[in-house]
Amino acid sequence: MIHRWYKTNLVFMLLISVILSAHTADTPKIMAKDSKIYVAGHRGLVGSALVRQLEAQGYHNLVMATSKELDLRDKQAVDRFFERERPEFVFLAAAKVGGIKANNDYPVDFIGDNLAIELNVINAAYENGVKKLIFLGSSCIYPRDCPQPIKEDYLMTGPLEKTNEPYALAKIAGIGLCQAYNRQYKTRFISCMPTNLYGPEDNFDRQSSHVLPALLAKMYEAYKQGLPSVEIWGDGTPRREFLYVDDLADAVIFLMKNYDGAQHINVGTGEDISILELAMLIKDVIGYEGELVFNSALPNGTPRKLLDVSSLHDLGWKHTVSLKVGIEKTFDWYKHKA
Repeated sequence: MIHRWYKTNLVFMLLISVILSAHTADTPKIMAKDSKIYVAGHRGLVGSALVRQLEAQGYHNLVMATSKELDLRDKQAVDRFFERERPEFVFLAAAKVGGIKANNDYPVDFIGDNLAIELNVINAAYENGVKKLIFLGSSCIYPRDCPQPIKEDYLMTGPLEKTNEPYALAKIAGIGLCQAYNRQYKTRFISCMPTNLYGPEDNFDRQSSHVLPALLAKMYEAYKQGLPSVEIWGDGTPRREFLYVDDLADAVIFLMKNYDGAQHINVGTGEDISILELAMLIKDVIGYEGELVFNSALPNGTPRKLLDVSSLHDLGWKHTVSLKVGIEKTFDWYKHKA
């Protein structure tokens, strides 16, 4: 009797094991060290940091293509690329980006190019069975006069900042696109919204860069030429949060490994600084001794933009690079490239 009971239960346990094994086989795998990973935008500020971090963590099967090799605005080209390469995981860091002036001067480019990139890459990821994708947006998706610090659920609760509205609209669409594919096709497409970024491979062009690299480039040039002053846009009162890009890359990889929620996740430091304080900090790092002249006739942009990063902290990730150390690292890289 005992022998019969044992045989019956052994068969039952084997059946359960087979069922569980089949279920596990259908479950998307964790990103392994040899997983095929596509980093879209690998030459940019964020993409290059992602490549550095992935390689440092032992991921060696990376797929990359320059904008000349693959125009992400071209749907047919993107489809062919995904059909050929068949990546398992995708980091969508490619985007058309720029500062206040560039956004003001080229609104069609900022909304059109970014919408095209998102639509093409996300759809190709679905069509070719990508196991997981992470879409990188921007903190400019939130309303101009948002309560501070900005929580994820403040999205679409008020008007956007006009100076970068087209770019913000495209990034909001990217979040919605990931959520729509997840709902309709059961994909694993997640989104994160970084705060203001800086670091190696940033854009230091005075006409199109963001505030921190623009200040660093202008002040270093003034330092080299012995100029008596540097003009700064606005009155210096707006407050901004800054995250060193290698910290961002570490956070994005962390989310790829550990997060599958529908809600987009803020990525930042949870700390901000005024533009005046930032300028003084950069001045100190460079050693510039001239005067800082604030031109209040030029736009300030959003008065304050500080992210609530409690969701990310609750998941177990926090930044490690302080603003001063990050600026020193960035300046060291820039002065050898300039």
